[in-house]
Amino acid sequence: MFENLIEILKNNPRKLVFTEGHDARILEAAARLKKDGFLTPILVGKVDEVKSNAAKGGFDIEGLEIIDPATYAEMDEMVAKMVELRKGKMSPEDCRANLMKGNYFGTMLVKMGKADCLLGGATYSTADTVRPALQLIKTKPGSTLVSSCFVLVRGEEKIVMGDCTINISYEDKFDKEGNLKQSAAAQLAEVAVETEKTARTFGLDPKVAMLSFSTHGSGKGPMVDMVRDAKDLVKEAHPEIKIDGEMQFDAAVSPVVGQLKFPGSEVAGYANTFIFPEIQSGNIGYKIAQRLGGFAAFGPILQGLNAPINDLSRGCNADEVYNMSIITAALA
Repeated sequence: MFENLIEILKNNPRKLVFTEGHDARILEAAARLKKDGFLTPILVGKVDEVKSNAAKGGFDIEGLEIIDPATYAEMDEMVAKMVELRKGKMSPEDCRANLMKGNYFGTMLVKMGKADCLLGGATYSTADTVRPALQLIKTKPGSTLVSSCFVLVRGEEKIVMGDCTINISYEDKFDKEGNLKQSAAAQLAEVAVETEKTARTFGLDPKVAMLSFSTHGSGKGPMVDMVRDAKDLVKEAHPEIKIDGEMQFDAAVSPVVGQLKFPGSEVAGYANTFIFPEIQSGNIGYKIAQRLGGFAAFGPILQGLNAPINDLSRGCNADEVYNMSIITAALA
C-alpha cells in the first residue's frame, strides 16, 4: 500500500506540518521522512526545545523548518486572516492567543498555503485537532460534515471502515422554521460516498456495504430505514458506486451467507468497504478487526475537509506517525 502512496509523493512533493514538533515520536518520524526525501516536514514548536529533544533522541532534523508561533514573522497577517475566517466569533486578541497553540497555528499554515496538509494529535485530543480544521479549513464544496475512516491491512488483504471516530450519530436537521434541512440518511450517505473515495485512493475497487442488524428487510425500525434510505440516496446520486444494504456483517463478507440473505446483490459477500450506522458500532468494529482479526489499522483519516488534516492517537508510536504522514500527504 505504502509503495503506491510514496510514488504519488515522489511525483507530487508535499509539505506536511506537525503541530507537536517537540514530541520524540514526531521527531523520530520527521527525521526518517527527511532521510527518505519524498515529503517535507515542518515542525511547530520552540526552536531550542525542538532541537534539544531531537539531539537527545539522536534524530537528524538538520535543515528542517522549525516554526515557533511566538516569533513567527507573519503572525499579524495570520491573525487578520483568522479574524476574517471566524467572522466576528473571535476577537483579534482571542485569535492571537489561539495561534500560540500548535493546533491552531499549524492549521492556519495550511490555510495560508505554507503547508499542504497537517498531522496532529500526539498530545492533543481528537476534538482539539478537528475543531481548528472545522473553523478554519472548513468542509469542501459539496460536503456538509467531516467524517473518518480506517484503512485496515492484513497481509495482502485491505478493507476500509467508516465512520469510526467523528459522528456519534445521525439525526435529522431542521431550520428555525422547522423545515427539514438534511435528513439523517443524507448525512450517512455522504459518509459512504467520502469513504468510497478514500478506499479508491488506497487502491481498492470499493464494494460498499451499508451495515445494520438487518439484512435486506429482515429487521424493522428507524435505524434500518435510515441505512436503507442512505444506500438509495447514494445509488441515485452516484450510480457508478457499487453499494448495497442494509446488511449484517456476515452477509457483507461471506459469499454463501450474503447470497442466501441478499440474493443478486453485487456487494453482499464481497464487500471491502464498510459503513457503520453510528459511532459505537464503528469504533468497536474496527478495534475488533485490529485486536482479534490481526489487521493493522491506519487512521483515523478525516474526510470532507478542504485540505488533509489528520489525527493521531495519543498512544501512537513513531512508526504510526511515519505511516500517517505518508497517508496524509498523499491525500493532498
